[in-house]
Amino acid sequence: MTMTTQAGHAGAAAPAAAKPGWRMPSWAITTVSLIVVIGIWQACGPFINPLFASYPSEILRAAWKMTASGELPKAFLSSMQPFLAGYALAAILGVPAGLLLGRFRVLDAAFGIYIIAGYSTPLIALVPLLMIWFGLGFVVKTVIIFLLTFFPVCINTWVGVKAVPRTLLEVGTAFCAPQSAVMRQIVLPAVLPYIMAGLRLGIGKAVIAMVIAEFLTAISGLGGVIIGAANSFKTAEMFVPIIIIMILAVLLTALVGFIERRVAPWHSELTGREGV
Repeated sequence: MTMTTQAGHAGAAAPAAAKPGWRMPSWAITTVSLIVVIGIWQACGPFINPLFASYPSEILRAAWKMTASGELPKAFLSSMQPFLAGYALAAILGVPAGLLLGRFRVLDAAFGIYIIAGYSTPLIALVPLLMIWFGLGFVVKTVIIFLLTFFPVCINTWVGVKAVPRTLLEVGTAFCAPQSAVMRQIVLPAVLPYIMAGLRLGIGKAVIAMVIAEFLTAISGLGGVIIGAANSFKTAEMFVPIIIIMILAVLLTALVGFIERRVAPWHSELTGREGV
């Protein structure tokens, strides 16, 4: 009787002990971190020589002034056009290329070496050649962004296909499924997390490529604003496009993460990862 009662008490206490405690949401931790960093920056900023750095209130004033004059919106739109074109082209071509390289051994052997070589090449060294081929305007900027973005997207997809369990592919073969069905119903769902990871990496590469292109070709867009402000020693104005570029990269990365949780919700459940 006593043993039964003790067992009952233990069974009743187990769920209570296993109940997890309250945890602060990730977005709240991020918000607190930003508030602390910006507060310290604002407090220390006035004591720093404005020639070398600026601080949030001054940067906000400069941003308002540049927005009111129309300089900042014009530069932002000028940067977004080649950025979106180059990134979209890299995604449209990079994902299918990675799927084909990973799925077909002949294509892997024939073209894989060029993908690895392209990824390993410091593409910034090719910018002068690209300028000779494509000029100084929209086209060359789009090409630069495409080249820096294509390879991480392609390689991530390629690696993802290689990681698909062979047993799943053998099931498709056993049921005499055509290659298109295997690709669509087995390979693609398994590779989706790798594709989305490649697209997230691609955003960072595309942002870097956008700034490089605007620095080294026709100076325009947000990169042109940075160059102009630096040449005039206007530090606060120089920080404005830099911060906009950082915010753009964070928001686009969060957007890709949001899309991933919609198209591949099982991956977040398996990893236990919280949303961005």
